[in-house]
Amino acid sequence: MQSAITGAVIQPTVWGNAVDFTITEWSAFAPGLTDRQAWLDWARNPVLPQGDDSPALAEMPPMQRRRVEKLGRMALQVAYWCQSAEAAGMPLVFASRHGDLGRTYSMLQDLARGEALSPTSFGLSTHNAIAAQYSIARKLSDNYLAVSAGAASAEAAVVEALGLLADGAAEVLVVMYDGLVPEPYAQFVDEPVCDYAWTWRLALPGPNDARFSLTMAPELATAATTPASLPHGLEALHFLLSDQPGMDFSDPPRFWQWRRRV
Repeated sequence: MQSAITGAVIQPTVWGNAVDFTITEWSAFAPGLTDRQAWLDWARNPVLPQGDDSPALAEMPPMQRRRVEKLGRMALQVAYWCQSAEAAGMPLVFASRHGDLGRTYSMLQDLARGEALSPTSFGLSTHNAIAAQYSIARKLSDNYLAVSAGAASAEAAVVEALGLLADGAAEVLVVMYDGLVPEPYAQFVDEPVCDYAWTWRLALPGPNDARFSLTMAPELATAATTPASLPHGLEALHFLLSDQPGMDFSDPPRFWQWRRRV
């Protein structure tokens, strides 16, 4: 890979089975946390975001913006914030554990009442719909992916991004988002839930860049864990914004290790 700044060829740095990466830009949104400083303050004392705030998403054309509900607005807003017009040419990885579950549940209710499904609602409920809306609105022709891997959806997104970097992409935009689940699904929830979205721009690191790594160690999958106070997707963001050297996450039969390289 060639550095856009120096023209030098950058090779992936490998630590065991890990590939180092850097994060060149980030943005995030959650109720009560709507700017960078608020998130940096949150990182020092992380709590579960609560509230009804929804981003304005003024960057998206009004006709298209009306088609997007709160979850999509959060994901698209942070993507707009993090990807400037000058940085439009990069692959996209959108990740969500539940996707737009509220829209899906509403359609299931329609079916239970014997009502016909709205083709528009169905099209906007699919897991790649939010990524597609972003690509259409910004007239992007780059590759985009939509992934879901349960509690480890953030890890799945970063793994996909690392693959794209290894394939030659200069940067990859990763968008992680999730929201509250409809009440009938609350009994199945196995981690705290809240509305949130964040975006990272991943690249291979240069000599002076902050470095991170993500590895999977199946042999450690039985390690003890403490009850989570945040959805795991937000734990990943907290790791980035804090100064903690590492974060371990058990998702049997997998065990993920995030590390901050010095």
